[in-house]
Amino acid sequence: MPRLRSSSECLSLSPCQRECERTAFSFYCAVREQLPVWLLEEMRSMEVFCWDNGSPRAFLPSEALLYAIVHDHQDYARYLLNRYSVGALRAPSCSFCCCPGSGTPHLNVAVRYNRVAILSMMMEALKDCAGLGKRREYLDGCGGCVHAADAGKTAVQLAVELSHSDCLLQLLVHDARPDGLEVALQKLISCIVSERQQAQRCLDFLLLFQSKPPLLPCLQDEPQRWQGVLGNRVFSWLCGLTPSPLLLQALRCLAQSGSDCITSLPDFLQPHS
Repeated sequence: MPRLRSSSECLSLSPCQRECERTAFSFYCAVREQLPVWLLEEMRSMEVFCWDNGSPRAFLPSEALLYAIVHDHQDYARYLLNRYSVGALRAPSCSFCCCPGSGTPHLNVAVRYNRVAILSMMMEALKDCAGLGKRREYLDGCGGCVHAADAGKTAVQLAVELSHSDCLLQLLVHDARPDGLEVALQKLISCIVSERQQAQRCLDFLLLFQSKPPLLPCLQDEPQRWQGVLGNRVFSWLCGLTPSPLLLQALRCLAQSGSDCITSLPDFLQPHS
């Protein structure tokens, strides 16, 4: 994750800046090697520095959390979220990324790397936000750098695009907006066979959390095709012709109790279109 500089950029750095980059990279490697939490925190608070507005400073908890997410260091992520709560989910300093004001990338990074366990910890930490509105604002924000592939996408949209269904379920259960239904439909019919099961699960989870069927032009344009993909009952509901299927209504109520209530169901009761 540290931004790599060209050789000409490195030569133009001051000795202090070069030392900051050296210690920052050593911290990145220490997290990658899954070193103990106490040692990582000692490094972060006392030994490791990054260059910020003309002077060195210690890494913020939110910056350390990004490293923990990338390298799936669950113990370190748990410590940071328990110790700093939503403070560990704040946007990194502009010096940490070359795109100032690019937002909070933690959700998108967790989804892109499919870090389901850490994402669950982050959802618990978000319960400390001041009110449902603030939590939803965070969940539905478009995080990440403007130069990255995730730019302009919410975590839900990214999960649908990547067919990371377990991440998607975590987000939806915790009140993220169920966007991306049309993308999920297109993904289902265009993906390779090995990805179809996860693409189907993403579509099912989105259907599960729709309060009312959205307007989908593709259903009107190719009704026979989508009727065959979705089945008569789901297709009719999405077209606004009938109420949602009874099983979908029952699973929707169950889902409000948490993602475990859905994933622990026997296969024949799992949401399948």
